[in-house]
Amino acid sequence: MRGAIPLCMVGEFDLPLDIIDRRVTKMKMISPSNIAVDIGRTLKPHEYIGMVRREVLDAYLRERAAKAGATVVNGLFLKMDKPAAGSGERYKIYYNDYGSKKSGTGEKKAIEVDAVVGADGANSRVAKEIGAGEYEYAIAFQERIKIPEDKMEYYTDRAEMYVGDDVSPDFYGWVFPKCDHVAVGTGTVTHKPDIKRFQAATRLRARDKIAGGKIIRVEAHPIPEHPRPRRVLDRVALVGDAAGYVTKCSGEGIYFAAKSGKMCAEAIVEGSEKGKRMINEGDLRRYLQKFDRTYWPTYKVLDVLQKVFYRSNSAREAFVEMCADDYVQKMTFDSYLYKRVAPGNPIEDLKLAVNTIGSLVRASALRREMAKLVS
Repeated sequence: MRGAIPLCMVGEFDLPLDIIDRRVTKMKMISPSNIAVDIGRTLKPHEYIGMVRREVLDAYLRERAAKAGATVVNGLFLKMDKPAAGSGERYKIYYNDYGSKKSGTGEKKAIEVDAVVGADGANSRVAKEIGAGEYEYAIAFQERIKIPEDKMEYYTDRAEMYVGDDVSPDFYGWVFPKCDHVAVGTGTVTHKPDIKRFQAATRLRARDKIAGGKIIRVEAHPIPEHPRPRRVLDRVALVGDAAGYVTKCSGEGIYFAAKSGKMCAEAIVEGSEKGKRMINEGDLRRYLQKFDRTYWPTYKVLDVLQKVFYRSNSAREAFVEMCADDYVQKMTFDSYLYKRVAPGNPIEDLKLAVNTIGSLVRASALRREMAKLVS
């Protein structure tokens, strides 16, 4: 929903530059006490975070798939008949086809297929069909706001992230630039009914920079917090949000959705010997093994970061203070832009550990002093 894509995705998936609205090279992290730290000093001249609108990116990918020979159906998956495991018989999928103008509710149709890849989002119906299990999820809420041109200049190549109990008890608030407007939003796992209050607080924190803006679109979306217990069953596989591939701490899912879909497709092509044999569960499990082996370290590191630094305002103050360090910025951007856990320097890692402890201690002391003043 936020539409931030890493640099490696642009090249790997051959995305045209004209669908990228903004190239963010400056990120401002803002602490609960409104201390701001500028991030981006370590970026190389060609490096940036791409900002896209999902409706534009998704439409481009669909059109490209159609040109490559895929049959694109505007439909809603309803259910499927599953053959006996290992039988090699085909799946029968029932869906509403909205391509016809006969009815606004769609025309009921069915199709038989050899394999099913569920890429139908966090509320995946395909996942329910295979008993994939439930997962904890966050709710993300975002408003697209058209702001005056002079204020939009500030966001030409800049994004902002706000942390604090006011904007979210376990996530962050953001202001991300789009083509001619900004996206302002927040998210939470633990306090979903309060999401509109957190959104109001995010707007309040950014009020001077978005003053005079007009809300042009409101969006809300569930964000999975961890992979589903089951992601493959016989010849059915889940990818993207349907599988639960969203990172904690950052809440990013676009790249992992695209990458898991690509890995799954490659496993099907390889396992079927390019259509010469019927695939089996083992072929699809090779996709899972490859994905988990490649990205488990990334998910684990971000999970730890969220548990350490999003647990209290004092921890968030320490997190923002740490972000001022060039080594932290370089490690963070290298990991994000290229989707790998960047190898560290042992000496710098030791310094970082000492500085992290110092930041946490100072922030905790500040919290105690503030509590005395309030009481």
